[in-house]
Parts: sequence; structure tokens; C-alpha cells
Amino acid sequence: MCSRHTIESRMTMSHTLYIATSPADATASQSRQKSATLLADITGSVTTRDLALTPLPQVTAAWNAARLVPAADRSAAENETLTFSNTLVAEVLAADHIIIDMPMYNFGLPAALKAWIDLICRPKETFAYTSDSPVGLLDGKRATIVAASGGVPIGASVDFATPHLKTVLGFIGITDVTVILSNNTKAAEA
Repeated sequence: MCSRHTIESRMTMSHTLYIATSPADATASQSRQKSATLLADITGSVTTRDLALTPLPQVTAAWNAARLVPAADRSAAENETLTFSNTLVAEVLAADHIIIDMPMYNFGLPAALKAWIDLICRPKETFAYTSDSPVGLLDGKRATIVAASGGVPIGASVDFATPHLKTVLGFIGITDVTVILSNNTKAAEA
């Protein structure tokens, strides 16, 4: 059980990035409502990236090729291709804490959240290849996943969303991850 002091110190961050993914508005979205409650307790600055209001581009062959070119060697066209992805990476790098509202759709992540993941997982930016395996570069950050599901309990054998997002966050170095259930969302029984 966390003490009030522990909870307060966890919410005192210098900068939080809130990734809103639910296409429902705040009055209809359980994950947005619960995220708003968490954000109200945060001291410090907050950047909101609303993936429902501003849809993200999908990864293309040009983007995939450009991300592998060293920054000093990129053409103007390659730099242009990566501009939006660079903005998303900069938002993640600037954050101490990332709050992600994550409704589960068809047992998985919303497409908007998957697009965000694809655009921020960048070699030499958020992870690095080593001779043994990739290594995350975002140590020291924490993330809170605000999970919502209308029918499948979070943590059930068919919940492919929560483990996927936790794995991706770990891949980029964010291993301090808390999952919070939004209103009326159930956890799978142990």
C-alpha cells in the first residue's frame, strides 16, 4: 500500500507527456476521464498529444529508410520525412513521466497508439543496437498506462494491448510502468 507521501512524490514531476488515444470525447471515454483525474494532481508542466484530434501518419518506405540514415548524412527530403517523427521523439525525450490512455480495441491497441509507437521507436534516438541486443535509451523515465476495456479484463489471456505497450516501453528503456484501470474496467482474476 502506498502512503499519501509516496503518491504525492510520484505525481510531482517537472514535465509530463499525456498521450490521449481514445477517439471518444472526455465525457464518454473512461480512459480520458481517469487520465484527467491523474493530470489534475500533477505539478509541473504537461504536454498533451491527442492522437484522436491529430491523427498520425503511418510509417512508409521513405520514413523507414530515412530513420536509418545518420542525421549528418540525411538529404533535405529525408529530413522532411522525419520532421513529425522528430517532434514526437522530442516530446518523449523532454518528459519525465508519460501518461497514456489506452482503451483496448479488439483485444489490442488503438491504431493511433500503434502509429505513435512506430514513430517514436527510433534507433539512436530512443533505443540503440548493440552486439547483443537492442538497448533502450530512455532510462529514468516513468510511464502510467490508463487502461480501459468494455469487456475483456485487463491482464486476461486475450489482453494483447497491455503487455504490448509495456513491452514497447521497456524496449525504449522505460521500465517503471504502472497500469491503472479506468472506471468500470476489470482486472483479470489471478
